[in-house]
Formats: sequence, structure tokens, C-alpha cells
Amino acid sequence: MRERRGGMSSGVMKMVTPCWKPYVDGERGSRKGRDDNGRVDGLLWYKDLGCHVNGEFSMAVIQANNLLEDQSQVESGPLTEFESGGPHGTFVGIYDGHGGPETSRFINQHLFNNLKKFTSESRQVSADAIRNAFLATEEEFLSVVKKQWLMKPQIASVGSCCLVGIVCDGSLYIANLGDSRVVLGRMERATREVLAIQLSTEHNASIDSVRQELHSMHPNDPKIVVLKHKVWRVKGLIQVSRSIGDAYLKRSEFNREPLLAKFRLPETFHKPILSPDPSISVQKILPHDQFLIFASDGLWEHLSNQDAVDIVHQYPRSGIARKLVKAALREAAKKREMRYSDLKKIDRGVRRHFHDDITVVVLFLDTAAISKSSSSSSLPTVSIKGGEVSTSAGL
Repeated sequence: MRERRGGMSSGVMKMVTPCWKPYVDGERGSRKGRDDNGRVDGLLWYKDLGCHVNGEFSMAVIQANNLLEDQSQVESGPLTEFESGGPHGTFVGIYDGHGGPETSRFINQHLFNNLKKFTSESRQVSADAIRNAFLATEEEFLSVVKKQWLMKPQIASVGSCCLVGIVCDGSLYIANLGDSRVVLGRMERATREVLAIQLSTEHNASIDSVRQELHSMHPNDPKIVVLKHKVWRVKGLIQVSRSIGDAYLKRSEFNREPLLAKFRLPETFHKPILSPDPSISVQKILPHDQFLIFASDGLWEHLSNQDAVDIVHQYPRSGIARKLVKAALREAAKKREMRYSDLKKIDRGVRRHFHDDITVVVLFLDTAAISKSSSSSSLPTVSIKGGEVSTSAGL
């Protein structure tokens, strides 16, 4: 995620060792000779290729912060709490934390289960079920903030963007808060070129329509958006207008001591400043839809939509998420007039000055598999978290 609040804090948790613990359900297949757990190479975690009920996927995460703030998951199989009789499909989640990793970790642990709970009630995926899952996860996290407020007030200033994609029964559902992004690669039949089509709506104050929306929702607040250090920020503090968490900008009870003064607003507020309500779209998957690229803002800061689609189209599927991460890092190095090989030597924390955490999931769409996958219990089941780190804070 782009820098949200001005300068980076220095010297915080400098020697924390990253501990990757991607999760794959051990009862759902042998790990012998395969990378079911994903693999680690320094600050990089990756799973080069896996199968989901609608095709194949590739996944990679590179850490830049002292503590990894990006979290992600791929879940493929039943999308309800019932093992059979309900819809089957594939769920992708990208959670780009800011201010710390607590919110993104919490979403990684709770959002998919909340979705299954709401889809179980109607035995189908719907925009309402997705929205309810987002809002339930938000309420659960704010309950944690309230419980920990006196002992850990900084948790009120931690939040996360949240991007979800679901492929089910020939349809694609996209829900987004913040500025992570999903881009579709669609082949043009006449030219055989693969065009990039952005599917997610972003909520960053750098976008004029987002600023207009904020002004319309807060007509009596001329400082709802402030240009600070050449960057548009909500209340001069944060770049995104929608998120999970960021309790200090949603409930006035957290806009006071013991929260640090740099987060507190001088005036009280009665209406939440940020929203947890996602933008949701639903569309049919077409035969010439080739793949989806889900990624946190760290990737899109360095690669255009079409650049990313061209890379996926031109190179083999295995390891393609890792190739996208590498392409973004090469661009980051070029912008700082340094060699890629030198950038790779820079450790977490310091590396945040060059690029953000980056998470990429490439989901290949097999239209034949999609047409058969709505309720089949014989299809492969996958559950993998690509950015789960060890923590003593049990949220």
C-alpha cells in the first residue's frame, strides 16, 4: 500500500525475523514432492503453480516492511459451511494493511469464514452475502479494538484495504475497499492480443471522483480531504476512503487519549469518516476471458495494467506471479537509479523506502472447468494463506 500517513516510523522492531507460515489443509492432499506450503527465498514467498476448481493459479509475496502488512489467501472448494449441496468455486483475498499488520491478519483469519456463513443461509453466492461478510468482519475487528483499547490503543489506528474475487457458477464477483486492484486479461478474437481490463473500483483520495464523494458525504467539513506533501489525504491522515479497521476515523470514542496525538483529530465527529462498505460488481465469465491478476497496490505502483497482462500472456504459467513481482522490483530499482541486484540486498524495513509489500495472485480461467464446478464435490480443494506470519498478538 502506498504510504498512508506521511513519514515512516524509524527504528521500530528492527530485528524482527519474518516467519512465513502459509497454510494448506493437510487432509486435502499429500505434500510429498510438491510446494503445497509454498516456498521461501529470503523476503520472497511463492507458490509457482497450483490447481483450483476453475483452473490453475500462481501466487507470490515480497516483504518490504519490518513486519509484513500484506496478507492473502486462495480458497477453492465449497463456498458454504456445507461440504456438499452448496456452490463450489474459488475465493481470492488480498489484504493490504497500513499502520501495522493486525487488521490484515484478522481479515485473513475471519473474512472467508464469514462469507461461508452468509452464503450458507441462501446456499448461493450473492452481492448481499459478500457485503454482509465484509461488514461482519469490520464489526468483529472493532470489537477487538474496544477490548484492547486501554492496553493497546494504537490498534485503533491500524487498518487494511480488502480486495476479494470469487469465481462461482460461471460468474465473477469482485468486492473492494481501498486501492488493491484486479485486472482481467481478455483475448481479442480478431487480433489475438490480450487486453487489460480493470475490474475493481478503487477508493484512493488521489482520484477526483473519490474526493467528490467524500465532499458530498461530508458537506460541512471543508477539510475532509487535504493536499499534504503533494498527496491527497482524508483529514490529512490517510489516502484511502474505505477500509476495514482505522477505528479512530470511524468511531469518535477512539479519537482521544491514550491514542497518540498524531492520529487524533482536533474536532469530534458524529458520522464515520471512512466507510467499510465495499464496491461490488458481478459479471459473467466469457470464453475469451483468460486470467485475472489480483495484487496489492505495491505492484500497481510500478507496473501498468497492460504491462502486467502482457507479462502473464507472454510467459509460462508456472512462476508467473513471481515474475510479476520481479518486474515490479526492477522498475522500483530503476526509479532509484540502482541495480536490481543491489535492491535485493536491502533488508526489510529499510527496503520500504524503495517499494511496499507486494502480493500477487494470478488466477487462470478454464472455462470448461468453470461450467462444471458449481456443485461438484469431486473437484480439488485448496486453502492457502500466502502472507501469514507468526505473532504473539492473538486477534
